[in-house]
Amino acid sequence: MADSLAFESIGNLASQIRQGALSPVALTESLLGRIDALDKRLHAFIAVTRDRAMGQARAAESALRAGHDLGPLHGIPYAAKDLYDVRGLATTAGTHLLAGNVADADCAAVRKLSAAGMVLLGKTHTVQFAFGGVGINHDHGTPHNPWHRDAHAPGGSSSGSAVAVAAGLAPMALGSDTGGSVRIPAALCGIVGLKTTVGRISRAGVYPLSFTLDSVGPLTRSVEDAALVYEALQGPDSEDETTMGIARGDVLTDLKRGVKGLRIAFGETVFFDDVDAEVEKAVRRTGDVFRSLGAHVDSVAVPEVAEAMSEQKRLLMVAAEALAVNGRLLDEHHDALDPVVSSRMAMGRTLTATDYVAVSRQWSALRRRVVRTLADVDALLVPVTMIPPRPIAAIDETPESYVEHNGKYLRNTSLGNVLDLCAVSVPCGVSAAGLPIGLMIYAKPFDEAMALRVAWAYEQATDWHTRHPDLAWAQ
Repeated sequence: MADSLAFESIGNLASQIRQGALSPVALTESLLGRIDALDKRLHAFIAVTRDRAMGQARAAESALRAGHDLGPLHGIPYAAKDLYDVRGLATTAGTHLLAGNVADADCAAVRKLSAAGMVLLGKTHTVQFAFGGVGINHDHGTPHNPWHRDAHAPGGSSSGSAVAVAAGLAPMALGSDTGGSVRIPAALCGIVGLKTTVGRISRAGVYPLSFTLDSVGPLTRSVEDAALVYEALQGPDSEDETTMGIARGDVLTDLKRGVKGLRIAFGETVFFDDVDAEVEKAVRRTGDVFRSLGAHVDSVAVPEVAEAMSEQKRLLMVAAEALAVNGRLLDEHHDALDPVVSSRMAMGRTLTATDYVAVSRQWSALRRRVVRTLADVDALLVPVTMIPPRPIAAIDETPESYVEHNGKYLRNTSLGNVLDLCAVSVPCGVSAAGLPIGLMIYAKPFDEAMALRVAWAYEQATDWHTRHPDLAWAQ
């Protein structure tokens, strides 16, 4: 497959399919060939569903020839993080201990994408139990950030999904976001990541980390692609009670409306503290772009962010909820688990029931207040991560180094999960080492339409999203 086609957006691929210049079968065959050629070095996929992919591609092609067009995703291949149940495949959540956890049925998200005519290429690697922002997996192996010959952090926990999209192995991959697991790898791999509000998209059949915070979101090469996938995925599902009673949100009608007259503000509370100078410079420069597009750009203090940051027991909340799912594995197979993950998860045992309730109530109060604080703000601009991708060897040198780097990747994103904000990560620059830097656009809960609209306007005014890594080293 030519690089130009490998890095095309969903929108452009769909246009070529409908013009008869490209068939779903040929596209799928080409991507499977690209996976065969490159993934030995990239390590994005844990399983390639070749037979299923070709069957779905042939079905998509036949339907289109018969005049049955299921929409813009029809015939488009994608990948799914190894938290998503796919019938007949193990959902391992990044550990060999779950190799026998074979799914009887597709999860809700995969079913919806199948109904939209999409073609599943396979499942992608993740951090063990999706519990980490760096992207390292000491069990199944760590996906290789495609932007550098030497191993650098791909971001986690949707590491394989981000690498697959950034390297042109798939135009879209599903991720999940509990503390930044869509946005961090999107930023570190130079692509787009959408963190949805809990309740927008069903998590039924997705291996859980934290019922309170888990959300489903796509990683894509363009903002419009993220919007198209979001439209197909959202909606109520009785198998996930958080989605019930949530009206569908239209994100396509105003996507290309622009930002003229909008108030867009840099979030000055905590988000820029101790941020790497290269990252801050790249993010601050985005204000000039938005001003040139007619937006009102200023700064705003968000005290709820500082309050969320100061509550140290928040760090134990995810660990405690993860223990509810994985406690037996931790007890019976502690030595077989990734020591970095198991030690972090074990900390959840120190959270008392009283503390759990108190922190949950604090979060609820902060979420109500932050909506009032941001009443006159359409979107916040902040760095996705405090630092750009760093070498895996340096991060993994000691447990202390891992913890330090993990915190720098997770801080700005995890605060948004606590406050229940939705967000889009878009590329906004590169470091001196040529590695991507990400801009995070926060919007109020359930206002994915605004986050995507602002992101689309920025994307169209810059060329960061058109860049892709030189993969000659991976051949």
